[in-house]
Amino acid sequence: MISLLHSDSRDAEGAIPTLGVCIVTYNSESDIADCLQAVLAQTYPIARIVVVDNASADGTLNALAPYADSITLIASSTNTGFAGGQNIAIKQAGTDYVLVLNPDVRLQPHYASRIIEAMEADSGIGSGCGLLVRADDNAVVDSTGLAMSRTRQATDRGAGEAVNRWQTQDEVFGVSGAAALYASRMIADISVDGQFFDETFFAYKEDVDVAWRARALGWRAVYIPTAMAVHGRGWKQGGRRAISIWVRQHSYQNQWFLLFKNEQMSWHSFYAWPLIAAKELAKLGYIILREPGLLGCWPQIVRVLPEMLRKRRIINKKRSKG
Repeated sequence: MISLLHSDSRDAEGAIPTLGVCIVTYNSESDIADCLQAVLAQTYPIARIVVVDNASADGTLNALAPYADSITLIASSTNTGFAGGQNIAIKQAGTDYVLVLNPDVRLQPHYASRIIEAMEADSGIGSGCGLLVRADDNAVVDSTGLAMSRTRQATDRGAGEAVNRWQTQDEVFGVSGAAALYASRMIADISVDGQFFDETFFAYKEDVDVAWRARALGWRAVYIPTAMAVHGRGWKQGGRRAISIWVRQHSYQNQWFLLFKNEQMSWHSFYAWPLIAAKELAKLGYIILREPGLLGCWPQIVRVLPEMLRKRRIINKKRSKG
């Protein structure tokens, strides 16, 4: 049984900030037990572990049963997506920090403690991540945080490179949602319409949207190499053809949502637009020739455009007040 701390423990003499762990499962039977074992082995005390199951059709709920005394389980009757499921879990956690975690991640024991230590030392840091390595080769980087190119393509920093090249603590554009630590003070500040993760994204690139929005509102993100974890993410090893058309469609449409919602229309960023346009036109040409099935998401992109522009105005209004 995990020890429970109150979410206002920061105010108590000698108390430490509370931590909640938020996991969204969907057909995660093969991963979730190992994930939870690693969570329970964390050296930092955990106030609450919240698991939202998105109507799994496999044995995920059976795999969760032995942990009934250690977790708060919310079994959804529908698939709310990663974004929706995490929003539910984060609200349920009610802690000073939340560790957003994928079921295919195995944390090393000091993962949470080392990141929280860095975030507590600087109140301007709203998110943090550690060194994620590949499950099939622990000497190879999976992610050291998010990077953003001049054409506004987000990537996992260091992916595919040797781990020993990424041993320096650094500020990053943002953190990967696979194993991200967020401060509740930032979550409250940057949420729009009560949503931290934008549920329009459903899944994929919602962590990039959070990172972009957080930076716009003055928050920083940090990478801590001494906080380590193993990330499965097997589908990335097979290239694009190993990824389902559903995933590719969501990734493609969400890229447009990111641009509509977050890219600034100012003289400072004007130079970037020709580069962004060239990249997206090249991508569209490739899709027409090689992956025409992705074009089916364009009606959704057009349909959601007014909503993204509305959220953009909300963010810019907050930005101007800051």
